[in-house]
Amino acid sequence: MKPKSKSRPEPSELKGALHLNKLILESAGEGIYGIDAEGMTTFINPAAEKMTGYSAGEMIGNCQHKLVHHSRPDGTPYPQEECPIYAAFRRGKVFQTSEEVFWRKDGTSFPVEYVSTPIRENMKLLGAVVVFRDLTERKQTEKEIQHLRHQLELENAYLHEEVLKSYGEIIGSGPALETILRQIEMVGPTDASVLITGESGTGKELVAREIHNRSLRSKRTMIKVNCASIPKELYESEFFGHVKGAFTGAIKDRAGRFQLADGGTLFLDEIGEVPLDLQSKLLRVLQEGTFERIGDEKTLRADVRIIAATNRPLKEEVEAKNFRQDLYYRLNVFPIEVPPLRNRKEDIPMLTSSFIKLASKKLNLPSPKLTRANMIELQAYDWPGNVRELQNVIERAVITSQSGKVSFQLSKGDNKQKLSKANQTQPDAKISILTQKEMSLRDQENILLALNQCNWKITGSDGAAEQLGIKPTTLHSKIKKMGLKKSN
Repeated sequence: MKPKSKSRPEPSELKGALHLNKLILESAGEGIYGIDAEGMTTFINPAAEKMTGYSAGEMIGNCQHKLVHHSRPDGTPYPQEECPIYAAFRRGKVFQTSEEVFWRKDGTSFPVEYVSTPIRENMKLLGAVVVFRDLTERKQTEKEIQHLRHQLELENAYLHEEVLKSYGEIIGSGPALETILRQIEMVGPTDASVLITGESGTGKELVAREIHNRSLRSKRTMIKVNCASIPKELYESEFFGHVKGAFTGAIKDRAGRFQLADGGTLFLDEIGEVPLDLQSKLLRVLQEGTFERIGDEKTLRADVRIIAATNRPLKEEVEAKNFRQDLYYRLNVFPIEVPPLRNRKEDIPMLTSSFIKLASKKLNLPSPKLTRANMIELQAYDWPGNVRELQNVIERAVITSQSGKVSFQLSKGDNKQKLSKANQTQPDAKISILTQKEMSLRDQENILLALNQCNWKITGSDGAAEQLGIKPTTLHSKIKKMGLKKSN
């Protein structure tokens, strides 16, 4: 008797395997369907029915492509001969993608990723089995992540802009600047008078502007008076105004700066330049809030907050009787000292970056790329002209760097030597005290010397104003005041 062959499974075993396969298909979370060599659907699992909206009865025996894959993601027709799912069994290669859509029975589409695997029997291609997954949730999540990423980028840009805005044009992050910013935070919302001191070019006006912006008076314009640029005979008119006919040249009524600043802030730049005889009138306005225009008997009131600035040592000026002590104390309610740039070199990279952007935009030139060596050079310099000098140097560099190489025109060592020589005194030499008239004459001679050496050029890196270490407007005022003229 021949033993029973085991090459073929028993009907019961085959039935069990088919049942197991059916359970697998029904339990799978992915959509699964089969197609024959004609593109007709041969089977479909419940997950595919649920995703497409078609029942097994509606899909089996019908063209799968026409039902669920007839159009591309953009809605354009997808010819059956170009269908990658069919190409899988026609070419005998597995094809997969995640950039297409399937269409539901109700006409809506959903993004899918799928794998189309050819089915072979005896090397003959019979069709394909397609396994697909609905990517709606994943795409939505990716979209939300992208939206959140974009929102975060916008918020970061906004916060960065707000940090810059919050301190106006004051740029830097070093400890010296942090102290000033804390002081601005404290005094800004109050009505206290502020005296800002520091060398020329350190940015005292920027500090004043930011104090005003943080005050309850910020809706009004901050009125600025450059006390160094006013001729002596016009101080009173500039501050308090005049009526028509009050003096020769007063052809109409004119409001003074106190009247213009009523309800707001008055910034008195270079307060140390105010003549001694006018300081008493200035003090009265600060104390009483009242003043009279020149030629007018009517008393006017002014609600003004005072912010003053000076590069002079006012305390020493008080001791020398060149500045009223009572006015000094009236102004010096909240003192803020702006450090020179040589004491806050950690802020130079940030300042440089800002000045490059400003200069490039202003001059319509590309921004040069600075090397580490460039930055070391900038931070090694002592900057006698402070931030103003740095801005001028960077602007020149933007212009000259169009040839490719970035270079700075810095007088290395000169400023230290000048300071050293200026501070040296002969031990046995007698120091003569000069009268105010002698000081004025010496100042006039010094200005003339600078003007002649610069061929009467006032502004720019080789101008007299920079040589003297003062603002061009201040120099113009002094020239006018002293009646200086270029000799023929």
